[in-house]
Amino acid sequence: MINNNDIILFQGDSITDCGRNKDNNEPNNLDSLGPGYAGMASFDLLTRFADLNLKCYNRGISGNKITDATARWNRDAINLKPNLISILLGVNDTWHGMSNNDGVSVERYAIYYKMLLDFTVEQLPDVKLVLCEPFVLLSEKENWAVKENWVPEIQQRSNVVQNLAKEFDAKFIPFQTVLDEAIEKAPADYWLGDGVHPTTAGHKLMADAWMDYAL
Repeated sequence: MINNNDIILFQGDSITDCGRNKDNNEPNNLDSLGPGYAGMASFDLLTRFADLNLKCYNRGISGNKITDATARWNRDAINLKPNLISILLGVNDTWHGMSNNDGVSVERYAIYYKMLLDFTVEQLPDVKLVLCEPFVLLSEKENWAVKENWVPEIQQRSNVVQNLAKEFDAKFIPFQTVLDEAIEKAPADYWLGDGVHPTTAGHKLMADAWMDYAL
């Protein structure tokens, strides 16, 4: 999966963004990569493959749905000419729908996601894809964002991503499974702050899973 001079791009929403400095567009930079799983995985890649002259970028943007990512894909993906693109999108498509009727249905999510990937491989025929499973966790904690009615829809989105991973010969990162197993060791709020956004431990868990399943 990783070769000399590869450009590696992490794409997604706030989980990927994680407060990165958007005024800094340099690769391999602590501020531009951010403190989340994308940054942590990049640090691991840059250490493990120190002899390969890798360039790692984070272009996640908080609040993005699949439609938002599609609109900015030339600027934030294609123009970087990445050799590997990791994508984590889907929870906002549900969250925005549940909270203010501004989401993207599962059916439209599947259509837009496939369009995005079709365009990507058309523009970058040799690109390697890593598709990450959207996820949520339930908890009885107060102010927990995720409700029970989210779970079936997120599972449907997971199925969409798994099917696309097969269709496009992409690596699939089973974040939901990883988190479901993790709550046997510690409660949901140890890994996620609100059912969606990871804690420090959650980001590390995700970074480790990314390294295990992507490479």
